Amino acid sequence: MHEIRWHGRGGQGSVTSSKILAEAAFRSGWCGATAAPSFGAERRGAPVTASTRIARERIRVLSQVTAPDVVVVLDDSLLSVANAEVGMKPGGTMIVNTTRPASALGLFGDFRLVASDVTGAAEAAGVIVGGQPIVSAAIVGAFAKATGLVSLESVKAAIGEAFSGSAAAKNVEAARIAYECTSCDGAAT
Repeated sequence: MHEIRWHGRGGQGSVTSSKILAEAAFRSGWCGATAAPSFGAERRGAPVTASTRIARERIRVLSQVTAPDVVVVLDDSLLSVANAEVGMKPGGTMIVNTTRPASALGLFGDFRLVASDVTGAAEAAGVIVGGQPIVSAAIVGAFAKATGLVSLESVKAAIGEAFSGSAAAKNVEAARIAYECTSCDGAAT
């Protein structure tokens, strides 16, 4: 089983990202795929988490992920407040939406760090709501490239399931751009 924990801010789409990944995993041949939000007193801009599990067999665990194989951070400003690396399994992967290189993020541990300008991908594709780029679908493209657990084609299909019309087309393009701009040469830190 692969366990993924998402860190975002309220309104960024971490819950949507976890759902899109679960659908993409199913479309990529994983028999078990679950997505679970974590709700508390969240409000727009407040740190939030979500979880996704994917497995070759049925998943019976429905709790939040506390020992993730992969951590996805939708906003690099969370690195100083969310303790995203806590509980990561040794040798795991952390994917961070940032314009900075992985080496400049100040994160150290037994994990591979992958940096990707997902916000830039969302902006380039025109995924803007209320003047803000929305990275929920684009970051799943970065996840696909960084981990190889799901295909870009399955991500596109899952986005088409989550959105319709021009919103789907823009989000598919954002995921494609994020996939292309994600460098997987990040070393363990």
